[in-house]
Amino acid sequence: MSYDSSSRMAERLRKWIAAAPPGSRLPSTRALVAEYQVSPVTVQKALRSLAGQGLIESRPGIGTFVREVRTALPADYGWQTAALGSPHASLRPVSTAMRTASNDVIAFHSGYPDRELLPDRLVRAALTRAARGDAALSRPPAAGLPELQSWFAQDLRSSTAAGATPPAPGDVIVLPGSQSGLSSVFRALAGSGQPVLMESPTYWGAILAAAQSGVQVVPVPSGPGGPDTEELDRAFEETGARLFYAQPNYANPTGAQWPARGREQVLDVVRAHGAFLVEDDWAHDFGITTTAVPVASGDSSGHVVYLRSLTKSVSPGIRVAAVIARGPVRERILADRGAESMYVSGVLQAAALDVVTQPAWQTHLRGLRHQLQTRRDLLVGSLREYAPQAHIEHVPSGGLNLWARLPDGTDLDRLAHDCERAGVIIAPGTEWFPAEPTGPFIRLNYAGPNPGAFPEGARLLGQALERNNR
Repeated sequence: MSYDSSSRMAERLRKWIAAAPPGSRLPSTRALVAEYQVSPVTVQKALRSLAGQGLIESRPGIGTFVREVRTALPADYGWQTAALGSPHASLRPVSTAMRTASNDVIAFHSGYPDRELLPDRLVRAALTRAARGDAALSRPPAAGLPELQSWFAQDLRSSTAAGATPPAPGDVIVLPGSQSGLSSVFRALAGSGQPVLMESPTYWGAILAAAQSGVQVVPVPSGPGGPDTEELDRAFEETGARLFYAQPNYANPTGAQWPARGREQVLDVVRAHGAFLVEDDWAHDFGITTTAVPVASGDSSGHVVYLRSLTKSVSPGIRVAAVIARGPVRERILADRGAESMYVSGVLQAAALDVVTQPAWQTHLRGLRHQLQTRRDLLVGSLREYAPQAHIEHVPSGGLNLWARLPDGTDLDRLAHDCERAGVIIAPGTEWFPAEPTGPFIRLNYAGPNPGAFPEGARLLGQALERNNR
């Protein structure tokens, strides 16, 4: 700034302010004009400059005063350590899958599909209509909008096996995303300190929800064909658990889908132990070469607590899911949901219902199947050409991810760091194991942005692996 008359005046006033106590009143504009022999415009310009620096404050109708300068002191939260005590569960950092990334990196880490894979026009139109309707100003029922309950029930009923009793709309509880549903299920059906069986590897969010609920996680080995039923039976027998969490269709992270015989065997084991199967059907809409068949479609006795999410397939901005449960178990989950969130936004429920009941929704899903297959095959081919050290044991028939085994001895932290420095973000597989990892793995999302960069991302990954394993 040029050192003009207002600047010189501001400098002299700054010295006066420094020696004056807080709250001191400055001379009036007329007095300052007379004292400094300047125009009223120059005085006002100098005062605005001082006010912008936080040195003075104007009180309309009263005058201008020296502002109290508050010294920023370091906050002392040490007392909270004693007040809170030790956390009841180990505090996990935010998953790599939840990281945001700039547009100039190749993002293999995300847990969500790219915007190009979402029904953009359907979602925008549905939100506009929902905002204009009654849902914008009314409180929905605790269990969800009846029309949306009916849709979720019909969605599962369409795959219900012959001889099995289809679900009723009253069996449905609408959720603000399946993650909160997992927390409710673990709290309501197991409780703190109780064992819960889980596939290993499995969804990191389920591991986190179980830890925060205080349950004891017991891993059950699971491969491309699903869990080892003998190990599952043994785990039920040894622990007395009454809950088994699993993803029978396009599991996260492995992409595994249980065969028909496997679904029957697992359900038989669950029934024999008088237990519940918590079926997380998060990827129901992401079939590529097969179609998702829920285990719940063959259950009539309430052994399966079924979670169905629309968050990833409709839009991450519309966090709507549902749990379908029969008998007293439903009432326990509903009671927990009432204490947690009371109800789900009616606007989001109405928008989700609008999207999935449009004829264009089915058209979108058919196109999505082709898009996912193209992306999956491109990434698989790129890895085989440029990063053969990343072994793909199982090419998934649906879902969003590839699960790659790396050479023994691979330092995953160093690999992730080297990849990121090269402009590629990967997700180390350690987050998906409820206990110790059985080897070095990474999860790669083929539904992320810019699939044209997949070959380059695979090449950079291959180079990082070569350096890591020298």
